[in-house]
Amino acid sequence: MTNPFLSAAPVTGRGCPAHSASDPVPLSGPDFHTAPQALYRSMRQAYGPVVPVELPGGFPAWLVVGYRELHQVTSDGELFPRDVGLWNQWDRVPEDWPLLPMVGRPMPSIYFTAGAEHRRHSRMVVPALEGADPHLIRDHCEQLADRLVDAVCGRGTADLVADFAEPLPVLVLARLVGFPDEEGADIARVLKDLADGGPGAQHAHQRFGEHMRRLVEAKRAAPGDDITSRMLADPEPFTDEEYALDLMAVVAAGHLTTADWISNSLRLMLTEDQFADSLSGGRRSVGEAMNEVLWEESPTQILAGRWAARDTRLGGRTIKAGDMLLLGLGAANTDPLVRQDIGAGHHASNGAHLAFSHGEYRCPFPAQEIAETIARTGIEVLLDRLPDPQLAVPAEDLVRRPSAFLRGMNALPVRFTPVRTTGDQL
Repeated sequence: MTNPFLSAAPVTGRGCPAHSASDPVPLSGPDFHTAPQALYRSMRQAYGPVVPVELPGGFPAWLVVGYRELHQVTSDGELFPRDVGLWNQWDRVPEDWPLLPMVGRPMPSIYFTAGAEHRRHSRMVVPALEGADPHLIRDHCEQLADRLVDAVCGRGTADLVADFAEPLPVLVLARLVGFPDEEGADIARVLKDLADGGPGAQHAHQRFGEHMRRLVEAKRAAPGDDITSRMLADPEPFTDEEYALDLMAVVAAGHLTTADWISNSLRLMLTEDQFADSLSGGRRSVGEAMNEVLWEESPTQILAGRWAARDTRLGGRTIKAGDMLLLGLGAANTDPLVRQDIGAGHHASNGAHLAFSHGEYRCPFPAQEIAETIARTGIEVLLDRLPDPQLAVPAEDLVRRPSAFLRGMNALPVRFTPVRTTGDQL
């Protein structure tokens, strides 16, 4: 499960005395969203598999860009737990620090707990996700994707990010957790405000929590066939705060990452010749494009985080107790030590990527399956409904989200032959 509160705001850095022996890399600048793989290569050459970096406000961290080192960190939950309370910088963190929603504070949710407490939450949340009927998920996807296409298909133009990829995952997830459709639309707006990472992010986070608390109350009074009701039916007791926080994690973690999976895959199909037959009904290449994205353009490029439980060594670096480690998922996927075929396209069917992280705190398998169903079904519906989508701007003019952490599109403008909502050409 990737970070549910990942800020999409650009970050800046200053000098970092904590790593004076080797100047840290500020997590900012256009290379992170225009040419991240080239930047990761230069990082490896200069620093090796573990890179000293700096977060806004002068906070030091270690970015793990080596595949083997990242595998080691995510496999050892005792030495590198996801326990934000261990961070050795808390006495310096201001209340208005813009990355607080990303890093989080110690709180009783599946995302911000570690060890036995994390496993307790997982035993409740994962079976609730597994209980979602795959056929029903696909039905929801098809209905909601058709509804979104209906809103634009007569125009002959669309922004496939704002009009389709961003709203679809959250609308489906809202149904799965038990919200009526009209409330799902508001949650989509709340999550967009949260992901934008601007001044409204903290207020959006509060509104998001209010939605989930109301949902818990409603489902306790009238249970249904949904994730929330299955969570409430778990025999182990949890507080209403815990239920609400876990639901926030489920919805937020699946929202923007799945939206970026859709838009990055569509961009690939619209710009790369090897995936062109996807646009004319080639279903095999839809799946190949989606897998290519997980390797080369993983929606979550950098994930916070892990914290060292004690002093240790990693990738030739001395890691102090309480140091933050950022998981460079996008960088590790293209580590030349384990990838001799970078750019060759031979890895499309290989499932060894780290796009969903790894180890005890990885995205749970049922959540991965739900995300894949939403992304693939959404893309297939879109391509079935729109006969001839083409980019409305040159490919080089497409703009990525200005974030070191997320790999997604700001917009994906297309034009196509207008069709009726029934799918018949006008």
